[in-house]
Amino acid sequence: MAVMRMMNPVTIGLAVVLSLLGGTRPAWGQLHGIHGNVVEAGAHGDGQEDGTAVFQKLLDEAGKAGGGIVEVPAGRFRINGHLSIPANVTLEGIYRVPPNPGPRNGTAANGSVLLAYAGRGSAAGPPFIRLNGDNAALAGLVVVYPEWKQTDVPPIPYPPCVSGDGHENVGIRDCCFLNPYEAIQLVRAARHLVRNVTGYPSKRGIYVDECYDIGHIENVHFWPFGVAYQPEDPYCKWVNTQGVAFELARTDWHYVHNTFCFGYGIGYKFSQSKSGSANGNFLGLGADSCQRAVVVEQAQPPGLLISNGEFVGRWGSTNSICVEIGPELEGTVSLVNCSFWGPIDRCLWMRGAAGQLTASACHFLDWDNGGVGAPALQIDAGRAIVQACSFNRNKLHVSVGSNVISAILSANQAEGGFRVKNLAGKKTQAGLNEENPVAWTETARLAYQLDVGGPADGACLEGFHDPEKTDRPFRWSLDKSRLLLPVVPGKRYSIRLEMSVPASALNAEAGLYVGGKRVAPLKSEAVLAAELPPAEGDTLEAEIRCQGWVPQKTNSGSQDPRVLGVQLFRVAMKAEGAGAGSFNANTGQMSPIGAKAAR
Repeated sequence: MAVMRMMNPVTIGLAVVLSLLGGTRPAWGQLHGIHGNVVEAGAHGDGQEDGTAVFQKLLDEAGKAGGGIVEVPAGRFRINGHLSIPANVTLEGIYRVPPNPGPRNGTAANGSVLLAYAGRGSAAGPPFIRLNGDNAALAGLVVVYPEWKQTDVPPIPYPPCVSGDGHENVGIRDCCFLNPYEAIQLVRAARHLVRNVTGYPSKRGIYVDECYDIGHIENVHFWPFGVAYQPEDPYCKWVNTQGVAFELARTDWHYVHNTFCFGYGIGYKFSQSKSGSANGNFLGLGADSCQRAVVVEQAQPPGLLISNGEFVGRWGSTNSICVEIGPELEGTVSLVNCSFWGPIDRCLWMRGAAGQLTASACHFLDWDNGGVGAPALQIDAGRAIVQACSFNRNKLHVSVGSNVISAILSANQAEGGFRVKNLAGKKTQAGLNEENPVAWTETARLAYQLDVGGPADGACLEGFHDPEKTDRPFRWSLDKSRLLLPVVPGKRYSIRLEMSVPASALNAEAGLYVGGKRVAPLKSEAVLAAELPPAEGDTLEAEIRCQGWVPQKTNSGSQDPRVLGVQLFRVAMKAEGAGAGSFNANTGQMSPIGAKAAR
């Protein structure tokens, strides 16, 4: 039976007038635009009998009548073929919220469920459901692909689940698309509305192109619904490295609001088709456990305005980049009040030689999770403004490449002082940024000690893991890690390293190197002492080299997948002819020589 609705006053009045005049009262469904109910028309919700013909007959009749609603009550309806929704017609199930179908291939999915069988084996066929007219809509349904299996890797291709091509004002709301190869494709579909949609498409979630008049995508949540999720499961890892959740090509002022994806190779992709690229307003984007949270291949000059985004790298990875901007960019990318955390190599990588990047009031919590010395922001080309941002790690914050046209870095705060590697010379302007609390005077450079893992140590270290929070803090090195040692130019120094060297880290080449030459071998002793050659500048770069090892592979019971080297506890430097004082590089205070820091 059709779901009953409250009659509005006009409807009640019409019914009363017809009754008084002795006329025939229209059927309830006709008064409310309901043109049919698939069960009343003969479809079976048992998941066994093909209902394609019944569904399509009602949809066609509604289209010929000028429009209406074809209702799908609760049940599991097998559809062996394809469905076409005419202009002004809605195919509608019971849901008024984004459905959550439960785990394991939709076996627990209930409500209004369509079982899609057509098109297996090819992505090029007709879509399962075509929005085939202006104002055609799909609402309140779950679509399940019963032949999908998590053991199929790569996933078996299917055509798009829902497609709108060449029609305006089409809509999709309150639906779940469970494990389709591609969920939604909208091309030449001006003013489309996609709202309250869930699912876990494998290859691509939503694709939009040639939308010349403001489309809307709102409250869409792509997450491993229907999947037994494990990061290293072959299917999950395939989606997490190959899948794309949202892709926009040519769109003119698109609105994408309050959307989320988890476990994709790319969360949000801005590509370029033969028709062009995107511009628009992107508010409240979320991408968790993505190899690339955002990839910008191209953008229109008005730009991509991305606000209140939350971006996290792929779980277990050491090479995830949250926002990657390609070398062909000609437009603008603006990030405002976005946050970055988790397993990230670089938060942002800008390569667009003709493009503009702005990052304002953003929060960079984590990066360089592989400990290789990666910056939070790597700006290789184009123009960039980084202002009023906060950085939560005492590591390299911004790297500016020699091909950058202009970089303006201002009013940024960072633990241990805002650190910039500038290869662009005067093309980089920096000011009003938080400074290193440790003031390196010439006296301080003559003799100092640094407790590794303590405050402000990041300015002297590159390519180390984060501090270990133990009774005596330290950092693990990698197989190659660098010491950036403040010095007085032209002076010779002696260095003393307090460390623990596991047997797994020793090989014939292990040692401390300067300028590519080994100045001291690494041994199992707790102290390495060496004489260092004079440096031309005010920083001498030394490198600890050893054999990298992985605790997960060498230590029974360890779950640590990192590549480790040695444990470094303290660095002490003394110039030839230095006096009897020592500078504490963690606090910026002078102390008597030989004094030990609190442990």
